[in-house]
Amino acid sequence: MTVKEVCAGKLVDRKSKFYAHLYHVDNIDADVLEVQKIHNKKYKKAAHHCYAVLCNNQEDSRNDGEVGSPGRVLLELLHEYNLDGYMIMISRKFGGIKLGQGGVARAFRNTGRGVIDSYLKSLEE
Repeated sequence: MTVKEVCAGKLVDRKSKFYAHLYHVDNIDADVLEVQKIHNKKYKKAAHHCYAVLCNNQEDSRNDGEVGSPGRVLLELLHEYNLDGYMIMISRKFGGIKLGQGGVARAFRNTGRGVIDSYLKSLEE
């Protein structure tokens, strides 16, 4: 297993909880499955587990039935920060209030950016 969690964070938006984890990965195929297993076990009540991964100039993302294309949003963040060899997975526990496409995309972007910024800040220290 080559998956290594490097940072984690949480955002609450209108009662929905977004749990973000940033991982260092070496192999898209094997590592994505491993991270999915981790999140399915850790966040059993989550409605969606969305991710993006960028590794060795290969990329993949998944919306997991969520509106607002969160997989694409997360992939854009990995490209913006030049995080090749990383995967970001966000699990959402629905809070009962619909956020709409724009609200969901914004929540995933803010959660993803927060965990990436925390990780990069920890590297500077």
